[in-house]
Amino acid sequence: MNASVVLFTSDLRLHDHPPLRAALDGGRLVVPLFVRDRGVEEAGFTAPNRLAFLADCLGDLNAGLRRRGGRLVVRSGDVVAEVCKVAAEADADEVHMAADVSGYAHRREERLRRALEADGRRLHVHDTVTTAVVPGALTPASSDHFAVFTPYFRQWSRQRLRDTLGAPRAVRVPDGIGSEALPSRDALPQLSPALAAGGETEGRRRLAAWLRAGVAGYEDQHDDLAGDATSRLSPHLHFGTLSPVEVVHRARNTGGPGAEAFVRQLAWRDFHRQLLAARPHAADADYRTKHDRWRTERTAGEDIEAWREGRTGYPIVDAAMRQLRHEGWMHNRGRLLTASFLTKTLYVDWRVGARHFLRFLVDGDLANNQLNWQWVAGTGTDTRPNRVLNPVTQAKRYDPDGAYVRRWVPELEDVEGPAVHEPWKLRGLDRAALDYPDPVVDLSEGLARFRRARGKD
Repeated sequence: MNASVVLFTSDLRLHDHPPLRAALDGGRLVVPLFVRDRGVEEAGFTAPNRLAFLADCLGDLNAGLRRRGGRLVVRSGDVVAEVCKVAAEADADEVHMAADVSGYAHRREERLRRALEADGRRLHVHDTVTTAVVPGALTPASSDHFAVFTPYFRQWSRQRLRDTLGAPRAVRVPDGIGSEALPSRDALPQLSPALAAGGETEGRRRLAAWLRAGVAGYEDQHDDLAGDATSRLSPHLHFGTLSPVEVVHRARNTGGPGAEAFVRQLAWRDFHRQLLAARPHAADADYRTKHDRWRTERTAGEDIEAWREGRTGYPIVDAAMRQLRHEGWMHNRGRLLTASFLTKTLYVDWRVGARHFLRFLVDGDLANNQLNWQWVAGTGTDTRPNRVLNPVTQAKRYDPDGAYVRRWVPELEDVEGPAVHEPWKLRGLDRAALDYPDPVVDLSEGLARFRRARGKD
């Protein structure tokens, strides 16, 4: 045997790809394989926006392989069964793949390892493909993972990252390995109208443009909602069209306070992944329970629907929720505000919000989405679990002239200045003519309810 299989999962690129480089060592034939995982679909983690972005990524990956003499093989079904079939068809003695952090990914890896070994084949799992630092490599003295970001970041910053790898010059695929047709976003319903394009080519273009003209101002401007001064690279990191190791190296080489602040955000991504790797149950259960008696769909259905639709009567919340639907993306400050409003002001279960975000977010990552929701809800790693973000105060700070709100809530486009953020001032206007709702709850009432629930009266 002189062939290998490379199983692509959330690492849909050719640059800086350790599994592919290892599979090609010694001039081996390689089958680049992607399996449309039935288990992921059954678990509910597919959504039209992400499927469309995925289709772009697979098409671009296939194009890059064809330029190098290869091609992408696509199959559908159970990952373990399909990988074993392809390995047998190619007479391959080894399979390479990237490590991942979720409980499902761990179970899939172990199933695949056992099945391949039963056939006399080996599975090689490669670290630092989807993270800059290996989850579990950094631990405090008293635990198997870090639960506080600052000490984690101190250790993370001192790590020497591996060198990056170039894209291969040639990829030779064995003859006779059948493939399904590549998926296309054209056949997908209910996509966000302004959904971004996917693929390694687009990801590398965005990264270069960001480092050239955006990152320098990141430290001062990243919370400016209207300015939208963020990288928008999160979907590419989620699907692995960009290597986290390469992004950190290139950002550090750029230098300056903006690059340092940006790298800190990449460390947050690794922080959440090491936490989920150590505590897989945190994907759906409180990391640190506060014994909340959350309101749910049954008890707060109208409030939840108003939040989902961007009709809460709080313009900054509504603007962010509408951006989510239109773009399949939301500014990070908007994510914090909308999550705090749902969990702290409306006192609704964080899982309701996390599910809604995963329905639309093209960067809907299990670790970052669930654990950021828990951070805001006060059931995660926030050292101030009872903090509440006041949407009006936050709006005046991060959208001072109301440009972000007027962009996404056109009903209010004629309301000038910061008054657009103040529901009580909007009451003096003809709201029927505006077609804009009254607030679903008074902020003081929401705060009092939350404090009672947490026993903070």
